[in-house]
Amino acid sequence: MQILMFLALGLLVFPSKVVPIIGVGLSISLFLMFGARPLSVYLCLLFTKMNWREKTFVSWVGLRGAVPIILATFPLLAGTPKADVIFNIVFFIVLTSVLFQGTTIPLMAKILNVDAPPQNKKVYPIEFEHTGDIDASLEDVIVPYNSAVVGQPIFQIKLAQGCLVVLISRDDKFFIPNGLTVLTGGDVLLVLANKEDLQKLQGILSRQDQSL
Repeated sequence: MQILMFLALGLLVFPSKVVPIIGVGLSISLFLMFGARPLSVYLCLLFTKMNWREKTFVSWVGLRGAVPIILATFPLLAGTPKADVIFNIVFFIVLTSVLFQGTTIPLMAKILNVDAPPQNKKVYPIEFEHTGDIDASLEDVIVPYNSAVVGQPIFQIKLAQGCLVVLISRDDKFFIPNGLTVLTGGDVLLVLANKEDLQKLQGILSRQDQSL
């Protein structure tokens, strides 16, 4: 709906009237991007636990869209002098912000180190409901291709006593392993273990030498 609103309001803009205000529009846009918006965000988030990277990213994302343009139509409806100039400047600022800041959000997330890779967890043919009676959870662990355990059976990798490999996903197929199952690079192990045992298993799988 906001996109439709934006397009509809864009019909009120004549490109020939936008060209003369490009200089003023760019100046105001730069001031908002690098001055007013960061300052307001830092002040509003002053007492939060967010670090400077997160605050900077919030200020870069900002709020933009059809609302400022709608507000800019009020002077037109009120018959305010130079209302058309105000409308064209606001429209240009919003357009500049959308094109420049909106398209660089993923890049800024990487530069500020606040991006996170999407977690595409596999769907397993098994369910586990965590309760307070058991200190364990069902987690998936990947066997790296350069891991020292590749080519070895499970019983040789010294799993913790409370660590259980329930399922293995290999080539998009699931099977129930046993102690003689040989691990291959890229295997996804569905492991039932507590946090400590799971970290030990991840440490074993990450080793690249032959000494386990």
